[in-house]
Amino acid sequence: MQTPETDITEVLIIGTLVVVLLLVFLFLFVILYQRKTLKYQEEKRKMQAEAQNSFLRAIFETQESERKRLSVDLHDSVGQVLSAIKLNLHRIDKLSGNAENASALLACTRKLTDECIQEIRNIIHNVLPPVLIDFGLADALKDLCNYVQQNTGMQVNYSQNLKGERFKPEVEITLYRMVQELFGNAIKHAQASVIEITLNKEAELLCLNFKDDGIGFNKKTVVHGFGLKNLQSRSQLIKADIKTYSEMEKGTQTTITLNINKLDN
Repeated sequence: MQTPETDITEVLIIGTLVVVLLLVFLFLFVILYQRKTLKYQEEKRKMQAEAQNSFLRAIFETQESERKRLSVDLHDSVGQVLSAIKLNLHRIDKLSGNAENASALLACTRKLTDECIQEIRNIIHNVLPPVLIDFGLADALKDLCNYVQQNTGMQVNYSQNLKGERFKPEVEITLYRMVQELFGNAIKHAQASVIEITLNKEAELLCLNFKDDGIGFNKKTVVHGFGLKNLQSRSQLIKADIKTYSEMEKGTQTTITLNINKLDN
């Protein structure tokens, strides 16, 4: 026969077990809920990142399409018209005899035409250089380096080991635009006199290194400008890793690395 004390003890034991089970269940529920929440947040973050990359890719693809169209239009229409004008002026000059006023006017007009043709060539070079489409990134960067050196007075040293290898158009165009952006930063802000550029491929890794001997900057205090944001956005499009190293009075170095075999993944 059980005593009242025994009944109370059993009730307390059973109650304690129930409370423990409830706590265990609650603990497991919280853990599972947190895991589910974290998984949902991670999936949401990935979807947002993919959506952002798709949006950026669409923007840049539109920009490149417009640049290509503009380059072709300038070359095929305006450039040819100006060349025809120059030829006609030369013919008129021959037909005008020795009229000094006519010759002087024609000479001035021909000079303006030459300047206009050269300006259009510069625009085509900046918008979408034919060498990039026809011969690839390595040759296009060499041409760009020569162009910058001739027009700025800076010494630009360039080396590469691609041996004529070509990559997907979006890779070549994006890296070319990034080098243009880096040149722009160096010319506007760095006060550099020497720039070193290397483009090397080892196995599946493609590495582009851009280094200047300019004044540098403090990464802790500098406000990220539009140029740096553009570089970061472009690197995301081709799944590249971009790192910038800089110290005051010690120049700036930017390294861009990408695995060319992972672009479709």
